[in-house]
Amino acid sequence: MHHLSFTRRFTTVVAAASAAVAIVFAGPAVADPATAPTTVDVAEAVTQLRTSVADNPGALAALDKLATEGTVEVALPAQPFQIPATSDIGQSGGGPGVYGSGIALDVDGFRFGFFGGPGTISPNQGEAKLEVMWLNLSNGQSGTAVLTEHQDIPVDTTIRTGVLSPGGGLIVAAVYGQLWHRWSVPVSEQHPDGYAYQLATIQQPSFGAVQG
Repeated sequence: MHHLSFTRRFTTVVAAASAAVAIVFAGPAVADPATAPTTVDVAEAVTQLRTSVADNPGALAALDKLATEGTVEVALPAQPFQIPATSDIGQSGGGPGVYGSGIALDVDGFRFGFFGGPGTISPNQGEAKLEVMWLNLSNGQSGTAVLTEHQDIPVDTTIRTGVLSPGGGLIVAAVYGQLWHRWSVPVSEQHPDGYAYQLATIQQPSFGAVQG
């Protein structure tokens, strides 16, 4: 069974995005760096996220499982969320544990994504649904989106939302739900397409604070 490491997956993502991110943040600033917050209180942010998804039982249930003690440093896009997700299969597929991380990308438009887990992301997600809830603490905009965009090529190590318009400022987000993974195995009656598949269910969502 072949598994790509969490670090290798993220390194690939950052290598592909870093140049574009540098260009994005070389333009006019959306906030005064001298006054922009550098840390976020997780409990307070989650409380505000709960208010923004008050009519979404699935999102509320996910937030109930998020550890909310302490603070996190605000990141820029193309950095992993500060609190990783845990799932019933973990990174290796062998049992519960740390699974992967959300990520914000601002390359061809602002998107949320996710990377991690065993093997690679399956191009066919079937009934699985991986979602992100987000809230811009600077302007009050909020929303949820399903992560559906993924190319079935080795260099694509994330699954992403479509382009979103959260506006500039401090954005908090959490990724939760389910995701299918697959890896190459010998073709057999059990694996006629040459792949084994495993479904991950996130137990604790991945939480992040990003300067958009």
